[in-house]
Amino acid sequence: MVQRGRGQLKTRQKDRGNPPPEDPWNEIRPGLWMGGHVRAGEEPVVVGREFDLVLSLYRREDHGPPPGVEHHFAEMPDGPLTEAQIAEVERFAVLAAEAVRAGRSTLVRCHAGLNRSGLVVAQTLVELGLGVAEAIELIRRRRSPWALHNQLFVQYLESGLPTARLLAGLDA
Repeated sequence: MVQRGRGQLKTRQKDRGNPPPEDPWNEIRPGLWMGGHVRAGEEPVVVGREFDLVLSLYRREDHGPPPGVEHHFAEMPDGPLTEAQIAEVERFAVLAAEAVRAGRSTLVRCHAGLNRSGLVVAQTLVELGLGVAEAIELIRRRRSPWALHNQLFVQYLESGLPTARLLAGLDA
C-alpha cells in the first residue's frame, strides 16, 4: 500500500478509465450482492439494513451499515496482496458462502464494487460450487463488464487462493 498524507494508506488504484456501475449493488446470485461505496458520478452509496451481513474491503465514514448489522472490514489494496490479505479474502469468502447457505442476505463491497469485491465474490462462488471462469463471467454479467479488470486478481483466482497465498508469502 502507498502512504498518503497524514498516515492514510492508499488502497485503491485509478479505475483505469472504467466507470463505476450505475447501481449501488447488484445481486450476483440469490442472497449474494456485490457493490461499492460510490456509483457513477462518485455518488455516495450508504448501506442501511438491506443486508444481514456486510463485508467491506474499503471504508468511508458514514457509509454504513448501522449498528446491529453484522459487519466485517479488512483493508485491502486494489493491487498486489500480501499473504495475510489473501488469507482475509479466503476468510471473507467462507463467511459469505456460509451466510448465503444459511439464507442470509450478504453484501461484499469495496470502493466502486469492481475488483476487490469481485475477488471475494468470485471466491465465494467457487466455495458455493462454481468454477473460476463461470464465477468471473457471472460477476461481469450481473455487476459490470469491467468487474475484475485487475488481471492480478484473476490470476489469484485461476491459480487458487491457497496457492496465491503461499506464493505471496515467498515474497515476504
